[in-house]
Amino acid sequence: MVQWNGPRAKVQIKLSIQRLRTLQEKKLALAKSSRREIADLLNKNRIETARLRVETLVQDDIYIELLEIIELYSETLQARFNLLDASTGEEPEPSIADAVCAIVYAAPRTEMKELQLLRELLMHKFGRNFSLSLTQTPPPPSVPSRITSKLKVFVPSKELVDAYLLEIARGYGVDWAPELTEEEEGIEPLKRDLPDDDQNEANNKDESAGSDDDEGDGDKIEKLDKEKQKEKDKSPKKNSPEKKSSPLPPVPKKLSAEEELAQRFERLKNLR
Repeated sequence: MVQWNGPRAKVQIKLSIQRLRTLQEKKLALAKSSRREIADLLNKNRIETARLRVETLVQDDIYIELLEIIELYSETLQARFNLLDASTGEEPEPSIADAVCAIVYAAPRTEMKELQLLRELLMHKFGRNFSLSLTQTPPPPSVPSRITSKLKVFVPSKELVDAYLLEIARGYGVDWAPELTEEEEGIEPLKRDLPDDDQNEANNKDESAGSDDDEGDGDKIEKLDKEKQKEKDKSPKKNSPEKKSSPLPPVPKKLSAEEELAQRFERLKNLR
């Protein structure tokens, strides 16, 4: 194990940061090339091979995220190096504890010699007991969850793989879409499970029910028309009014002799 040396550790932190950035750029370029190859596979309708390639691509993306987190912790040690160099106990200071634990735990799981050399310097700095506590499985709580979550081994789900494939297809102009399940298509499972004869019978019932409804509506309309016609027949016709007959002249009454004399007398008065 390499003994702790302050100036050497400082240089090693700087080298680790540079190496981390270079490795990230390399992985990103490979991921871009891999996406292009997956798009070609989709275009050739080699879906299963494309799915396997996507699973590897997902793991590579997670590894790149791990490198970004380790770079952040390395920069933390670089910015607080005086506090790191002044530490004398078997436990690092709280302000640098996450960074030290993350590098000591994650360095063996990377492909960087610079980071592994920095790990050995940190293990010598804080002692054997501290180093052994970070090599346990499962990891202790002192290791940040951001590191442990990126180091988990798992198989990507079908939904995640389909999402990757869909984005790659859109990015490279490939006409591809994931197959939809019955629930996503909105098909009723009971109707699909019916045999052909039963399904045809059900469809016929639906059609007959629809025709009955149409006939019922037609009968209602005819009844309404008949009622309206009856009301029109009962009401008097306005368009052809009856011609009023001219009144007959009144029949003159027979007057008595006295009444005739009285009328003549009135006429004589009017003449005056």
